[in-house]
Amino acid sequence: MHTTYGSATVRLYHLSDAQEGGAATTLFYGSLDEAMRIAAQQPEDVQDGLFLATDNDVIAYLDLIGD
Repeated sequence: MHTTYGSATVRLYHLSDAQEGGAATTLFYGSLDEAMRIAAQQPEDVQDGLFLATDNDVIAYLDLIGD
């Protein structure tokens, strides 16, 4: 089950070369609402490697928004 409430604390990070297990770079740590706003502002090629992590879950940004 995915955490979906807006005030959930998440880590937004970019995984370079996600298919090959690349390096993770944290872009933001804070509320899900703010993380989603920041993620939406990223270029499409960056969005492809974005992930959101809570204390018990990790999901690809594009999976969360339904792309």
